[in-house]
Amino acid sequence: MHVPDGFIDAPASAVTGVVAAGALAVSLRGARRELDERTAPLAGLVAAFIFAVQMLNFPVAAGTSGHLLGGALAAILVGPYTAVLCVSVVLLMQGVLFADGGLTALGVNITDMALVTTVVSYAVFRGLLAVLPRKRRSVTVASFVAALVSVPAAAVAFTLIYAIGGTTDVAIGKVATAMIGVHVLIGIGEAVITALTVGAVIAVRPDLVYGARGLRQRLQLRVNGTLVDAPAAEPATPVPAAARTSRRTLWVTGLVTSLVLAGFVSFYASANPDGLEKVAHDKGIDKKEEEHAAADSPLADYGVKDVSDARLSGGLAGVIGVGVTVVAGSAVFWALRRRRTDDASPVNTSV
Repeated sequence: MHVPDGFIDAPASAVTGVVAAGALAVSLRGARRELDERTAPLAGLVAAFIFAVQMLNFPVAAGTSGHLLGGALAAILVGPYTAVLCVSVVLLMQGVLFADGGLTALGVNITDMALVTTVVSYAVFRGLLAVLPRKRRSVTVASFVAALVSVPAAAVAFTLIYAIGGTTDVAIGKVATAMIGVHVLIGIGEAVITALTVGAVIAVRPDLVYGARGLRQRLQLRVNGTLVDAPAAEPATPVPAAARTSRRTLWVTGLVTSLVLAGFVSFYASANPDGLEKVAHDKGIDKKEEEHAAADSPLADYGVKDVSDARLSGGLAGVIGVGVTVVAGSAVFWALRRRRTDDASPVNTSV
């Protein structure tokens, strides 16, 4: 789904750049409310994990592959505002360091892959939780459906952007049919990865999952014929004794998993073009694709320049990408967390 340079004309790219900038500004403010002592350490790790899993293209159909977009996963784990920032950090690292996703199309990619996927998935997720039983299993089920819906939603968003600012004369109906069709299949993979990851974190530390907070239904007492909530006697999502994994252990486990996925498992990822690449080639969208401005980057195309062994080159690039992403993401989120702490600090009101 990474849109390269040349697919979208300059005016549409500029408009989506403004939309993306506005979304990031709103998300920076919103993330300050979401990031606390539990969420802040996890957010940088979520960004690194998304980077790693996006390297694992899986085959879908007719010589096409897909990969995780990550908006739903991030929104459920760390909150929707923080999720937009997580995916945006990943897109920035990919575009600048790995020549994946055009730099002039960065606004398009943030709008499509970070904003649309997060907003749609979190709306679906919350809607499902409102009607499903208040159990942890419901969070996993809701995360599956939310992730599944988010991918074709992103395909629809790209089609609309292309209808407005596409650089080639292609029948939009055919583009929409092809994009939505293949991305429904990719959405199934997204849903499986998201549900498995959310389920794994819930199993060990449900209190760290933003979307699982407040699962337990409050005890109600009848007072003068009216049901009222009883005072909370325990946290909304208590951690069972058998599942009290420390945050540090979870963070280290997640980082090691990300490094293994990006540094080793990625070598076995599908080499087939992803959904957008396949549709672009088949429908002629890529006729005016431009060379990436960072094509000469030492890490372009997820390989280390001058390292001849393909396995070693790709593995090193993946490890570097995870490291850079976790550092950049953690720096952003810790800065926001500190800003929130500073804002909440008591001030001297004496006169």
